[in-house]
Amino acid sequence: MTTAWDQRATEADWTEVVELARSTPSPLLLAHVSPDGDALGSALAVGLALRELGNAPMVSFGDDPFVVPRILQFLPGQELLVAPADVPQETSVVFTFDASSAGRLGLHQERAENTEALVVVDHHASYTGFGTHHLVEPDSPATAVMALKLIDRLGVRLDQAMATCIYTGLITDTGSFRYAATTPHVHEVAARLMATGIKHDAIARQLYDTAPLGFVRVLGAALDRAVLETDAVGGLGMVWTTVPVSDRVTAGIGIDSVESVIDAVRVAQEAEVAVVLKEHEDGTYRVSMRSRGHIDVAQVNIALGGGGHRYAAGYTATCDLDTAMANIRAALAVAPHLQG
Repeated sequence: MTTAWDQRATEADWTEVVELARSTPSPLLLAHVSPDGDALGSALAVGLALRELGNAPMVSFGDDPFVVPRILQFLPGQELLVAPADVPQETSVVFTFDASSAGRLGLHQERAENTEALVVVDHHASYTGFGTHHLVEPDSPATAVMALKLIDRLGVRLDQAMATCIYTGLITDTGSFRYAATTPHVHEVAARLMATGIKHDAIARQLYDTAPLGFVRVLGAALDRAVLETDAVGGLGMVWTTVPVSDRVTAGIGIDSVESVIDAVRVAQEAEVAVVLKEHEDGTYRVSMRSRGHIDVAQVNIALGGGGHRYAAGYTATCDLDTAMANIRAALAVAPHLQG
């Protein structure tokens, strides 16, 4: 069993990182591969803040092709984006956002691990401890909240563009304030962000209520092939489905467009755990897993080579579908039950 990270960032940690951020002319700010709203929103927000200080930050993520997911293309600050191939080799200071392990940096992993200073900004309990500086607080509801703390400590005034990026990360990782991580402080942060004049309704619409018709058809097919295994997870039940490449090709959509399929599958009340396997063009499967609260799926996915949160996690399966499902069943069968 992996031990949860418990070394909360100290004042000395914050002071040192702020000095690094201020004194580095062109730091590299990295979101994890296949970035979600929390990862890319956090990186862009801090990038915009550093630009206000007169720096020239670069924001990137280690995917090829280097394409911002459709639902995040509204985010401000994308003029800061630099493709992995265009990042200068001499980059000496790197910040990572929402990456619990170096492997989540994709094409940037080697560069990050060999840099002089690697600052990790994260909130995963499954954080592996990589990097030279750690701003990691597992009790934070989102990495975006950590990014906001960094912006405040940099002494930069929070504007609408930064607030839009931070709000995107906040609602992404709290499930629009539905998840257990939502505390009174979360609503206080949201109120502060809204006070800048952001269009919170438009942000939510872009994230949750806007998709091409092709997605609707792919979702319908995925729900139609969903399988309920009542004896899985020690009798707590599992519902699972797949999204084959062929479905996406026919619908004309990319793999990032089907991330929310898990949100529809997880509503099945007969299952404690929901699983969606999304086939990539290279034959691998991007696996998303959700728990209703009795199983720590972060530990399950760590065992399978991934990571995440207690109730929402994932990994990449490099085997065939039958083998992947056998591995998932086996890992869930021995997963410890959470209290409460």
